[in-house]
Amino acid sequence: MALIAYARVSSTGQSLEIQLDKLTKFGCTGGDNKIFSEKKSGTTDVRKELKSCLSHLREGDTLVITKLDRLARSTLHLTQIADDLNKRGIALKVLDQDIDTSTPTGKLLFNMLASIAEFETEIRKERQLDGIAKAKKNGVQLGRKPALTTKQLRELIQDRKDGLLIRELMKKYNLSKASIYRFLDLGKKKEELE
Repeated sequence: MALIAYARVSSTGQSLEIQLDKLTKFGCTGGDNKIFSEKKSGTTDVRKELKSCLSHLREGDTLVITKLDRLARSTLHLTQIADDLNKRGIALKVLDQDIDTSTPTGKLLFNMLASIAEFETEIRKERQLDGIAKAKKNGVQLGRKPALTTKQLRELIQDRKDGLLIRELMKKYNLSKASIYRFLDLGKKKEELE
């Protein structure tokens, strides 16, 4: 019956120190207890330490985290992890939200918070789509500005036909080698269509 902890921050610029301090104070070090930690985005599937942590857990253990959002990339992912832990006889303890799934109240609170988090995500997505639609309606150009105008593209193609080297085109148009080739290819396709 060990306390196995998981701590995560999204980027290398962030510090794990606060989470590690809370987990250590809770007793997640020493003996059979262990802390797994990593600096990875929550949205990525490739979280080696989370995978190691989950496979390290045994029946009767408790997975300890500081916040729900440190564990999963979505509400669906969170409920999948919680369901897997439940089937394996492993409790989940969330320190900041005071959730303990080894108790009936903790299970209820966990499910309520997961549902609220999913609802908030859907509301945020809806607002974002509304904002994009409004911006488009108001004539706002979304996305990255094209590297070359149509006129510049024609000039680039003509410069190449006139014998300018790729490195000279890169310098003249301030573009990478790959971009020059991409634009030349685009110009070739346009010419074929005309």
